[in-house]
Amino acid sequence: MMTLRDSLRPALMLLAAAACALPAQAEPGALPKILSDRATMAAHPLPDFSYAGYGFGLAPIPEDAGTVIDVTEYGVVPDDGLDDSKAVLAALAAANAVEGRVTLRFPKGRTQITEILRITRSDIVLDGAGPTETELYFPRPLKLIDKSGDADELRAYLVREKKYEVQPEHNIDYLFTEYSWAGGMIFVAPEGSRPASYDPAKDVRDPVLANGVAGKQFGRELTVDDASRLRVGDVVQLQWFAAEGADSAILKSLYGDTDLPVGSHHWTSPDRPVVVQSTRVAAVRGKRVTLGDPLLHDVRADQPAAVAQWRHLANVGIQNLRLQFPESPSFGHHLEQGYNGIYMTGVFDGWVRNLVIDRSDSGILTDNAASLTIADVTTTGDRRAHYSVHVGAAHNVLVKDLRVENPVIHPLSVNTRSTRAVFLRSQVLRDAIIDQHSGSNHQNLFDAIVMHIDPKSDGDAWHYRLWVGGGAPYWKPGHGLYNTLWNARLVTPDAVPADAKLTITSGIEGPGERIVGLHADRAIDVSYTPAPYIEATGQALDAVPSLYDWQLARRKR
Repeated sequence: MMTLRDSLRPALMLLAAAACALPAQAEPGALPKILSDRATMAAHPLPDFSYAGYGFGLAPIPEDAGTVIDVTEYGVVPDDGLDDSKAVLAALAAANAVEGRVTLRFPKGRTQITEILRITRSDIVLDGAGPTETELYFPRPLKLIDKSGDADELRAYLVREKKYEVQPEHNIDYLFTEYSWAGGMIFVAPEGSRPASYDPAKDVRDPVLANGVAGKQFGRELTVDDASRLRVGDVVQLQWFAAEGADSAILKSLYGDTDLPVGSHHWTSPDRPVVVQSTRVAAVRGKRVTLGDPLLHDVRADQPAAVAQWRHLANVGIQNLRLQFPESPSFGHHLEQGYNGIYMTGVFDGWVRNLVIDRSDSGILTDNAASLTIADVTTTGDRRAHYSVHVGAAHNVLVKDLRVENPVIHPLSVNTRSTRAVFLRSQVLRDAIIDQHSGSNHQNLFDAIVMHIDPKSDGDAWHYRLWVGGGAPYWKPGHGLYNTLWNARLVTPDAVPADAKLTITSGIEGPGERIVGLHADRAIDVSYTPAPYIEATGQALDAVPSLYDWQLARRKR
């Protein structure tokens, strides 16, 4: 029997959609409605992003150096113009033989390296005297020096999927290179791990420790069928699979009631989870488990989650260095030769801080990692890069105080299966765009960022496309629910008239976006597809300048 509520439901849904599309304005100095109005908060919940970073955002990065291995004691002579690779590898081998925490210390001056530095153990730090003092110089690209099989699976995928960069006007028709989004001169991964998972035939599910029975999204309590194999302090992965194909409940949880097509790669690899949450067991009481951070999704009979083992490293840090690459031509998007700084995969509780990376193809690439802090990194140079800092297939990654000075295709990027990543106080000084790369990326935050833009005039109006999402159709939509832009400031050049009104646009992105406090030094309108929740356009959020900091302060209280 149809109730009055049922009969009114279509009209109510239309009214709700219209309300989402109309920007609300916050009173100066007041909390935005999305943080203060109960009805708005219920209709448009925000994840707690403050769990991003080392130690779920609360623990300080370790300062204890442990045993110090000085590379100069193994033959490194800085600034002599000669290759130091053998000496550095010998020092790294000595560090690997140390029990407990160890620091591999580089001297002031230039150390020249033409081998990949592979970090395959926990409790190790690569350290220098600071980016103005200690330089690691990598004169040759990965295309020349990488003799491993790390990229074989990715290379075969590129051939199988016919991944070609085609630009007829520039006579470009070349296969993508395997180093466009993978590999690095400093390569962090567990020994013998599979860094690139691109062949479904090679997928093997991780050993299951328990099966999730019940849990509420954004809560930390999980009921399992059997907790006997779980221990407090264990790092595990919660894994949701799209076992029912296109009709899987997890896809509805990812994207809501969207009319956008959901790409087939979400379910065509049945042994590969579509959502992964790497977390720590905080408490076990019978069959009830308290997790280190809130659940990304509900766990229930029609949306189960496996609690699986995860092979990983912990407490790996790279700090106080300049990574320098040579002058070299850029061959173009997806044709990078592999001047990549750091590739970090299979790491829980790690960090990169106080770095300058000059003339890279990509500065820092992450994959299959969690609880990372990447802080005080500056990317520079004249070569057009693919990524500055790339967060992909990673959870709870905090990128704070990033400064992007070089031309970069994707300067701020959350990529496939990235969840609860936070770009905090990042500055992009040219060609500023936000890349929400297709592939079940969701619940990510761009917070208090500063974006230098160059709007164009068509004679009648000024406009700029801020969101330029990448990704193939089989991974669409561009993003899932709860991606959030908070208190972002746009800086325009003097050539734009002071009385101009800018239209800030997107392509076809994804559902459930929140845009709160986007403002500029000119008047702006926002046009985002599909319709997001918009509040306080044109206003700086003085009451909550950083959502991450505000949420973290509430947790600490």
